[in-house]
Amino acid sequence: MRNKILTSIQPAAQEFFRTHAQKRKMNTGDVIFEDGGLVSHAVFPHEGVVSIIAEMENGRSVEKSSIGPEGFLGFTLIMGGGNALGRSVVQVPGYASWVTIADLDVALGKFQCVREIMLRYAKSHTVQLMESVACNSLHTAEQRVARWLLHTHDRVEGDTYYLTQEAIARLLALRRATVNAICTDLMNAGAISYHRGSLRITDRQTLHDRACECYDRIRRASL
Repeated sequence: MRNKILTSIQPAAQEFFRTHAQKRKMNTGDVIFEDGGLVSHAVFPHEGVVSIIAEMENGRSVEKSSIGPEGFLGFTLIMGGGNALGRSVVQVPGYASWVTIADLDVALGKFQCVREIMLRYAKSHTVQLMESVACNSLHTAEQRVARWLLHTHDRVEGDTYYLTQEAIARLLALRRATVNAICTDLMNAGAISYHRGSLRITDRQTLHDRACECYDRIRRASL
């Protein structure tokens, strides 16, 4: 169990989730929730990255936010219910615990710590959304790519994960050629190595130096 919410609650509440949650693998491209679709479960990633994507009528798309082991999907469940606020797609594989609405309602009623930590995460997720708006408007493509790579590194075990340049371009609404040039520059700087979708962080400090201040602000909000 690596999900920060589940490891931060009281032992009795942890045992409740161990008993009632179902662990599932998350494979790249898996759709957790469709935009506007029914939210049937709260999903707590232990490893990997899930993007909440906005899709336009012209076929273009962009990532609105992302979620990893620091949080959970389905936070509309603790805000009066409602449907999914975007298409949730796995970008980096991992695994997660799925908890039904009924079991989550029991946990929220039985354990005050569950409600408190989930609301705290909802607040930090709001910070991520607000910072992303500012970042997309004010910072360079290289700064945004470096920030995204750092956040992904925080959410996986080890220094290597699978992520295509095409996926990065689609999530950040950048041209593929732009992402290719940025990754080449980062490789030349020694920050990353990249081969056929396998990306390795080789010098995190250099990558951090290339990112914008939004990375640290979002990270502080999630601690």
